[in-house]
Amino acid sequence: MGRGRPRKDTPAESDGPAAKIQRTKKQAIPLAALPKLSGNVLVCGQGEMGQLGLGEDVMEKTRPAVVAGLSDVVQISAGGMHNLVLTRHGKMYSFGCNDEGALGRETSEEGSEFLPKPIDLPGTCVKISAGDSHSACLLDDGRVYAWGSFRLGAIALGLKKQLARRPSDALQQRYTTADTRCRVGAPTPTAILRGTSLAVRTRRGYGESGTEELAPLIRSPSVFHKDSHGSMGLTLEGNKRLPIEVLPGNRWVDIASGCDHLVLLSDIGHIYTVGCAEQGQLGRVSIRAASGESRRGKTQLLQPGIVTRRGKMVTADAIWATTYCTFYKDAQTGRIFAFGLNNYCQLGIPNPSENVVKPVFVPEPTSFDEVLQIAGGQHHTLVLKADHRVYAVGRKEYGRLGLGDDVTEDAKTLQPVAVLGDKKVVSVSCGESTSFAVTDAGELYAWGMGSSLQLGTGSESDESKPVLIASKQVAGKVILKASSGGQHSLFLVQEPPTLSATTTTTTKKSKAVETPTATNGQTANGSSSSSTTTDKEEPATEPPAAAPTTNGVTEEKPKPTAGGGGRKRKLQ
Repeated sequence: MGRGRPRKDTPAESDGPAAKIQRTKKQAIPLAALPKLSGNVLVCGQGEMGQLGLGEDVMEKTRPAVVAGLSDVVQISAGGMHNLVLTRHGKMYSFGCNDEGALGRETSEEGSEFLPKPIDLPGTCVKISAGDSHSACLLDDGRVYAWGSFRLGAIALGLKKQLARRPSDALQQRYTTADTRCRVGAPTPTAILRGTSLAVRTRRGYGESGTEELAPLIRSPSVFHKDSHGSMGLTLEGNKRLPIEVLPGNRWVDIASGCDHLVLLSDIGHIYTVGCAEQGQLGRVSIRAASGESRRGKTQLLQPGIVTRRGKMVTADAIWATTYCTFYKDAQTGRIFAFGLNNYCQLGIPNPSENVVKPVFVPEPTSFDEVLQIAGGQHHTLVLKADHRVYAVGRKEYGRLGLGDDVTEDAKTLQPVAVLGDKKVVSVSCGESTSFAVTDAGELYAWGMGSSLQLGTGSESDESKPVLIASKQVAGKVILKASSGGQHSLFLVQEPPTLSATTTTTTKKSKAVETPTATNGQTANGSSSSSTTTDKEEPATEPPAAAPTTNGVTEEKPKPTAGGGGRKRKLQ
C-alpha cells in the first residue's frame, strides 16, 4: 500500500481511470438540447465509399446536390468517409464507409451504406460527432453512446511521414500512402481509381497546384505499406459496430471528435478523453505510452480518463476537437488551453513542436480570448471570435488559411481572414485542408484544397481566399452549417418558408404567414421567397412565424461547438 490519505470509494459503475472520480458538486452545466433551426442536406465531393449518400451509381458531385430522404435536419457531421445526420425529432441517420463499424447499424443489405439509414438509439439524440472511423452521440438525458473504432499508426516509418489510409478495391486491403515533408516534390495521392487498376492520381509539385498524373500503387515500404498498427478498437474488447454507452452513470453535456480521439465534457466541467494519443491529443498520455505497448497496454488509451493540469482536474465550459488537437475554455478564467499536434503551430503556440501532451495555455500574441468556436484540419486551425471575425493559424499550403496567394510563410499566430472582414460569420468548419464559413445572412464561403471537389465550387482548383458558393442548389436558400470530411463536404440548408398553392386558410391567417416569409427570403440571402418547395400547408422546417431573418444570430449566440476530424485521406 502506498502512503498518503486513503482514496474514497466512489459510486461509479465502470472500471478504469474515469471511474475513480467522485462526484462532489451539483450539476453546474445544463444538459444539451436540440438545435432549433432545421433544413435539408446537400453534399459534394467524391464518394467511392458511399459517403455522398446518393446511391451506388453516383461517385462524385462537382457542386452541392440534395441528399434524398433527409428532412428536418438540425445537425450534420462528416467523418473521414462516413456521415452522421440528426433530425429535429432526435433521430439519427448514417451513410458511407462501414469497414470499422462507423455507421452504427447493420449494412448486410447490398448498397445500404450508400443511402441514409436510421440508427437505433435508446433515447433522443441532441448532438452527433464523427471521426475517422468512429462515431458518437449525446442523448438528452446526458448519456453518450459511441461505436466504430479508433486507429493507431498515423505517423510511422521513422521519418515523420504523414500517412493516409486508402482502401484498395483490387487487393481488398487497407494500405497507406506516404507523403513526407522531408522529400520536396513527393507525390500526394488524391484518389484511388475504381476497378482493378492499382494506380492513384497524384499531384506533383510540393506546395503548388502542380499537375495530376497516374502513378502505380506499389508495395515498397519506402512509399506504400500496410498500416503498421491498424485498428486499436473502440474499447478493450475491440471494435463496436453498434452503439454502446460510454461510462454509464455519468452525465455529459458535450462531445467532440478528432480523427481518432473523442473528447467528453461532464456536467460539472470535467474533461475526459479516449482514443489515439500519438500526437498528444488526449492531454493525459505520454508519447512513450501512446503506442499502447507500455506496461498498461491500451487500457490508458481505450478507457476514458480525466484531463488534469499541474495535478489538478481542469474545469471547462466548452470543448473543441480538430484532427489531432484538443482545445478547451477554462470555466473560471475564460482562457483557452490546448494540447495535441503543433508541428505547424496549429495549437496557437508559436514554437513549433511535434506533440504537446499536457494542456498548455495559448499565449499572446495568438490570443484565443473571447472565442465562440474553434475548428481545424490536419495542419491548420480557424478561430471564430465574439466579434464574429475569423482568424487562421497553421500551414499555408493549398490556401487553407484563406490569406491569399501572396502568403509566403506559415502562420505561427492568428491572422485575420481579410476577405471575411465585413461579414458577420456565425459558424466555421474545416476538412483536412479545407475551410468553410457561414454568415448571419446564410451565405457560404469556402477555401483551401479543391482537388476532390469538396469545396463545392464546381472546380478542382484550390482557393487561396474565401469564395462565395452560389450554385443552383444553394441560391435562394439559407446555409446553416457546413461539415467537411476526407474527400467530401456536407451542407445544412434551410429552405425559405413558402405558402402552398393549395392553402385553404383564411385571408387573415395567410397575411400573418406571408409577412415573415418574404422578410426571411430577402434579408437572409437577397433572393425572392416565391419559389415553392413543398405541397404541404406548412414547410418542413420551422414554422414561418418563427423563421429567422438572419442565420439565427439575432435569436441566440452560436453555442461553442466542436470541430470534427476527418479520415486521413489526403496528406499534405
